[in-house]
Amino acid sequence: MLQFSNVVFKFGDTPLFEDLSFTVHARHKVGIVGKNGVGKSTLFQLIRRRFVPEEGDILYPASWRIAWLRQDVTPTERSALDFVMDGDAQLRRAQGNIQRAQQDEDGQKLAHAYAEFEDLDGYQFESKAASILVGLGFSTEDFDKPHREFSGGWRIRLNLAQVLMNPAELMLLDEPTNHLDLEATVWLQKWIAKHEGTVVVIAHDRDFLDRVVDTIIHLDQLRAFTYRGGYSSFESQRAALLMRQEAMHRRQAKERERIQKFIDRFRAKATKARQVQSRIKMLERMTDVVVLRTQLPYEFAFDAPSRFDEPMVFLDDCSLGYADHPVLSGITERIYPRDRIGILGLNGAGKSTLLKALAGVIEPLSGTLQHSEHTTVGYFAQHQLEVLNGDRSARDQIREVADMSEQRVRNYLGTWGFGGDDIFRPVKQFSGGEKARLVLAKIGLSKPAVLILDEPTNHLDIDMREALSNALDSYRGAVVVVAHDQHLLRRCVSEFWLVNQGKVEHFDGDLEDYESMVSVDSATPSKTKTRSSRELRRERAATRQSQKDLVARRRTLEKQLGELGDEMNELLAKLTDPETFKTGERSEVETWMRRHSKTQQKIKDLENEWMSIEEKLDP
Repeated sequence: MLQFSNVVFKFGDTPLFEDLSFTVHARHKVGIVGKNGVGKSTLFQLIRRRFVPEEGDILYPASWRIAWLRQDVTPTERSALDFVMDGDAQLRRAQGNIQRAQQDEDGQKLAHAYAEFEDLDGYQFESKAASILVGLGFSTEDFDKPHREFSGGWRIRLNLAQVLMNPAELMLLDEPTNHLDLEATVWLQKWIAKHEGTVVVIAHDRDFLDRVVDTIIHLDQLRAFTYRGGYSSFESQRAALLMRQEAMHRRQAKERERIQKFIDRFRAKATKARQVQSRIKMLERMTDVVVLRTQLPYEFAFDAPSRFDEPMVFLDDCSLGYADHPVLSGITERIYPRDRIGILGLNGAGKSTLLKALAGVIEPLSGTLQHSEHTTVGYFAQHQLEVLNGDRSARDQIREVADMSEQRVRNYLGTWGFGGDDIFRPVKQFSGGEKARLVLAKIGLSKPAVLILDEPTNHLDIDMREALSNALDSYRGAVVVVAHDQHLLRRCVSEFWLVNQGKVEHFDGDLEDYESMVSVDSATPSKTKTRSSRELRRERAATRQSQKDLVARRRTLEKQLGELGDEMNELLAKLTDPETFKTGERSEVETWMRRHSKTQQKIKDLENEWMSIEEKLDP
């Protein structure tokens, strides 16, 4: 197991951890959460021995191998497949041993090398790497493509694939979903759930944490607090804790007031001096109950224009693409105020192309795409983070797009989490999350009628994602969004469009239907893509009916087992009573023994059936 014991760590004179203690048990899946700046990534550096604590111990077995997700790797000429296979250093060494034995023409060494290779499941080496690549959204054509030819986000995916190839006992994943789409995120969830090693993950996707981890470690006030369950369970437990602390704080305040009244009343009386001094000491020894308050650091909203047209966006027989290369064709759709549209589709299907066209970034190749007279568009895409003027501050960039007083700029940026001198820092010093917030803040000033959002939650922390969900929920305009954040999609989207095989269709299902459609063995992804959402709904309905029947049968079995248990207890009471064999007739005793044997067998049969049902209901 991994154990932090009374760890103290500082950056300069600033304490980051004080008396930090927690335990991660082997094969558990743990999520690390906390506000920005509390030290989540530093925690990983301490585990890797890159940082050394001033006090305390960080312990784990010396035999444990540790794998971690790197956010940047120097581009290489190695193919994507080779790069990923490099993640399993043991198998790479075994391959090297085979090559050396072959070169030396040493039959004994070669036999030993092949035996080692087989023991490490080497014959599945390449297929395992290929399966991971496909699961993370790479095509088979990408396998031979040099690592250096991939964009930054895709290199991060390759880094993740390489980590997943590593047979490490401890895996450290820092924001693994940041550069993934929904399909790859769903695949990763299932991969981690099946992984037999220990996984510690930093993530800001609450649904991802709910589906992946069994423990949450919350970093707060320089310490760590452990909660069993996923993120939703942590939130409810945390809320209950805050309520208890609030109640304890009120009770303590009343007790302090009562004791102080006694001291003030009898301080001047010599006969009460001992009692007064006792209560003074009692007040001095009383440990303050600190009230922990949770409040979102972001309180923004998206203002919409005062007038809307209906519909706001027309698409008639549109063909979208680049130059003479159509990506999507035959699109006829309408977008109305208060529409909440989520765009689904596999990587490369054309989701971003559709959003660019809706935002007016690209023109249709044919057909009509028109915005109504009073329709303005707010468009968010990842490339906008990189084109921000790095030498100008957040304050300057807001003043560029809005005629606002200094105080109004401060107030506005404050709702987006920029306070104090942060508004004067040059943007080139900003984190990815800060840049994303600034871009969204600039979009909000335009009072758009339609928000077009392409992966808006990348780099955002959980609090910001929750605030964004709240803002979109209350926004009076229309929203069209591509996102891998399942919580945001469930919270904010009311209909889905599916981009598939060059077409845009309404998806007749919910997010669970879509996840079922894409969550298959990555080696044969095409098989499920041919299944329609209607077929999936029928399958799910049949599954629910089957489960209802199983639940009913389980209830009957539990009742029968209870009755048989009572009967067995009565028989055992008789058969273990010495008086039974002294006073009872032999035929009667034999009858009880036969009943005991039959009852025991019946209980065994019913228990086997009950266990079989349990496995089907909770595989």
